Amino acid sequence: MSATPGITRLGQIAIHVHDLDRATAFYRDVLGLRHLFTAGTLVFFDCGGVRFMLSRPEKPEFDHPGSILYFSVPDIQAAYAHMKERGASFEDEPHLIAKMPDHDLWMVFFRDSENNLLGLMSEVARKG
Repeated sequence: MSATPGITRLGQIAIHVHDLDRATAFYRDVLGLRHLFTAGTLVFFDCGGVRFMLSRPEKPEFDHPGSILYFSVPDIQAAYAHMKERGASFEDEPHLIAKMPDHDLWMVFFRDSENNLLGLMSEVARKG
């Protein structure tokens, strides 16, 4: 079965937060995402061409942790050090996940200001 015609990429991701101001500051100041606009209680950022939205849960059944988002970075060690310096709370340190044919996959996990689990990932080309 083929993909639905017309769908070419992920356009937007939403994550639920409890404290909109605190979460906005975290994603803008700690992660460095570019703030696009705010519309009422919705805050939008740009993440490499994908719109990233923060909002409060509209109904109690939506008030739960979301899926893990993996932010791709070119240098995971530098991103880890920079974010830690800015106050990010990490679950672990950058570590090798898998050796692929032409690169190594590294990850590290952290919590945002609302206690959502997030990850950084880096695909590091092998020299040689």
